[in-house]
Amino acid sequence: MKFKRLYKSTITACLLALSLNSFSQNSFKPQKAVLATIKKNFANADVQYKYMAKQFGPEQFPKTYHLNTDKFETSNSSWWCSGFYSGTLLNLYQQTKDAELLNQANENLKGLEKEQYNKGTHDLGFMMYCSFGTANHLEPKPEYKEILINSAKSLSTRFNPTVGCIRSWNSKANDFLVIIDNMMNLELLFYATKATGDSSFYKIAVTHANTTMKNHFRPDFSSYHVINYDEQTGAVKEKKTAQGFANESAWARGQSWGLYGYTVMYRETKDKKYLEQAKNIAHFILTNPNLPADKIPYWDYNAPNIPNALRDASAASVMASALLELCRYVDKKDGQEYFNTAQTIIKNLSAPVYKADLNTNGGFILKHSVGHFPAGTEVDVPLTYADYYFVEAMQRYKAFAK
Repeated sequence: MKFKRLYKSTITACLLALSLNSFSQNSFKPQKAVLATIKKNFANADVQYKYMAKQFGPEQFPKTYHLNTDKFETSNSSWWCSGFYSGTLLNLYQQTKDAELLNQANENLKGLEKEQYNKGTHDLGFMMYCSFGTANHLEPKPEYKEILINSAKSLSTRFNPTVGCIRSWNSKANDFLVIIDNMMNLELLFYATKATGDSSFYKIAVTHANTTMKNHFRPDFSSYHVINYDEQTGAVKEKKTAQGFANESAWARGQSWGLYGYTVMYRETKDKKYLEQAKNIAHFILTNPNLPADKIPYWDYNAPNIPNALRDASAASVMASALLELCRYVDKKDGQEYFNTAQTIIKNLSAPVYKADLNTNGGFILKHSVGHFPAGTEVDVPLTYADYYFVEAMQRYKAFAK
């Protein structure tokens, strides 16, 4: 009898999953006008990224462009954004088949390879999975696989089982800082488990996500930016929002990181608690009274000078891409809302106020992102990750037309 009940519940769950999958794959209808805009965006981005390639030299990685000084800013390979450029080039190549983009990406990847052994950063998911992971998806190679596995091993060294998290920023003794952004680096660990069969990577990712879900989020499912743990006991010492307006404010990009991260967690584990977390974060964002009608967030949902606060195109891009995945996993009502919101974001980011003219903006696709407002760095400028997730969101939207 017990086996029959288990069998019946398993069959029911499978049928539900099949039903949701069937709905999610076939029910969303992309608008022809938006698809046409995306096609134009990809063609323009091809021009922009070839223009950008002329702005810097070998061993340099695009960071941002300052319109007021006409200055293009780069980083070295250890900067957390170093992988977005090659990832964007590769994703654009998939759309345009322009070999010049592929060649530029491959050249850039060479300078990034050494970071597979970098144990001093939590951002190896951003750096290596957005780059080499994209390259491996496009054309699987043993050397890409090895680089990704080594990167996951390096990332894993920052995990503390007492805290239950991967350390983010390095800090003074007995402080253990973890930022919401770190949810975006877990996808690399899931890849490593699939590539090696070693479940330790998987367990680290799940433990980190569970600890973050317990401590980073407020009752309304907004998140803090930084949690400071006691390294010896795992107890929470401080809850802060370093890059947002105030400790208790909802920093816009941080909310998008959480939305995206828990959507990935559900995809990789099929654990419903992660789906519920992603839905709750989406609810906080989409019902927020300070979310503008065009769905491009202010840099912080609690910024003091709304409606005159700066917008953050990067937060919008990450949100749109996340919603275009999350809509596949939920019921029809929520799914349609997520799809429609992402569609609105893509349309508005494609308008002249956010999308740069050709051969301007340092070659970046989007204008008006905000990096670290309180520190006065990368404020109202283009950013590599805004472009990366905008391109990804457009790819995901286009996939619904197939």
